[in-house]
Amino acid sequence: MAVDPITVELLRNRIASLMEEMDYHFYRSGYSTIVRESRDFSCVIVDPNGRLLVAPWMFFHSPVYFHLVQRIKDIYGVDDLADGDVFVTNHPYEGNMPHASDMGFIAPIFHDGTLVAFAATIAHKADIGGTVPGSTYGSATELYHEGLMLPPIRIHRAGKPIDDVMRLISANTRAPYVVLGDISGQIGVTRIGRKHMQEMCARFGVDTVLESMDAMITASGEEFTAALKSIPDGIAEATGYLDHDGVDETTKVKLNVKITIKSGKLHFDFTGCDPQTQGPVNLRIAMVEACVYYCLIGLIDPNLRYSDGIRDLVTFEFTPRSVVSAEPPRPCSSYMKCCLKLCDVILEAMDPLLPGRAIAHSGGSGGSIIVAWKGDTKPKRGNQYEIFGSAYGAGEGADGASGASVMLANLFAAPVEIIESEFPCRIREYSLNTDSGGAGEFRGGLNFVREYEMLESAEIVYRADRSIELPAGIQGGMPGGPSRFVVNPGTPDEQQMPSSARMTLPAGTTFRVNGPGGGGYGDPKKRDPEALANDIAEGYVSEEAADKYYR
Repeated sequence: MAVDPITVELLRNRIASLMEEMDYHFYRSGYSTIVRESRDFSCVIVDPNGRLLVAPWMFFHSPVYFHLVQRIKDIYGVDDLADGDVFVTNHPYEGNMPHASDMGFIAPIFHDGTLVAFAATIAHKADIGGTVPGSTYGSATELYHEGLMLPPIRIHRAGKPIDDVMRLISANTRAPYVVLGDISGQIGVTRIGRKHMQEMCARFGVDTVLESMDAMITASGEEFTAALKSIPDGIAEATGYLDHDGVDETTKVKLNVKITIKSGKLHFDFTGCDPQTQGPVNLRIAMVEACVYYCLIGLIDPNLRYSDGIRDLVTFEFTPRSVVSAEPPRPCSSYMKCCLKLCDVILEAMDPLLPGRAIAHSGGSGGSIIVAWKGDTKPKRGNQYEIFGSAYGAGEGADGASGASVMLANLFAAPVEIIESEFPCRIREYSLNTDSGGAGEFRGGLNFVREYEMLESAEIVYRADRSIELPAGIQGGMPGGPSRFVVNPGTPDEQQMPSSARMTLPAGTTFRVNGPGGGGYGDPKKRDPEALANDIAEGYVSEEAADKYYR
């Protein structure tokens, strides 16, 4: 008997509320600044087949959970799962994790002996070993440079922790206090998910809950089917480039997509992409799916409710061992800059088919710094790990958003007060960067600048992109400004560092970091004079740039 639509919608909203509760409790229990400030994590409930019912706010994790559940079932089988089990993995290939620093925990949920769902969470770890502090090495040449590799394994069996696994993780991190604290929070929120799902089954019945989950996914698939039919049939193609792979700084990395649309079915052909790279910009299937699904929702209707029902409507084609279909042991710690460039390329390809919907290229990941302090002037519980935002490209009718984490991630910049109170540095400037937004009828978003004064010596690991290949404008718009890392700016010792760099700097050094700006949209000469006057008054555009591009 089909469950009624009111019950389906009620349970959908209860599951969405439960995911928000899991999210909030993990955020409030976070040990690392990556969790409690940048919020680089997601928490979800998926059905017994691993299908997502409601998308997490960190969207790019969405397709990962499906692949992780399939892998756990392949290894253990449903019969070997028990209530109270928790599995862990950080393996980019065995578990389809975005990169090794992302650690996933997933717990099967049973009611009266029936598998009804999984509660799961993925979060970035402050350090899991590897070549450099913080583990995310922009010049890694193999997976093993990036830290400890855990294939999907049990960390709790029937509610009892397996201490040996925790000891193994603790022995392979430079920051065990912080990492184990975040792990405890992740395991804790899977318990919250299990408890509330079991209460839901007790109240509504297992059959009703399972049928409602199927109905949620079916309804979402039908919404997508109708929406995709609004795209006219056709073929579109676009190409973009990463600056380099982090190892060979003389060679750009090509990303190409050819999209075929016929009767509401979409085929994404990535066979024109470069081979897998020696450096860590390689992707696997879950990350490519995230880029495609995100772009489709943004282009067609942001109100579409994502679920894994979309999987039947979109197909993919890859060349084996390409940069978007890599195989082990190729490294992938800098995967996000490849993801965000791929999003730009997909949006650019779709622009002729859906005029006025695409935006210019964004500033991408904005880069990150890991600072391993060497002194003892202040007690520290781990590395200073900051993930920077950049800016959105402009679109028809709207300037790009400034100083934002773009597209897939929705991260936060760690506050100045937190950084200065926990680490031996002083932030001397935190501001929007004049003229960094691409000129256009609609201006690209501005990146932000942070300038640091080091109060102790430290090893610094920096990763970024778009310092060479600038964020492109569309429809006649100009490119956004480049990313930069400058040591001792404004002094005779000023030095601009490459976009993948590792250095040790003494106390007293200053360094300045900015992500890229967003590309512009449309002819700059057509910009509304009142908008340009406001740009100049606010310091977004200088008089010199106004004369050069806009007047």
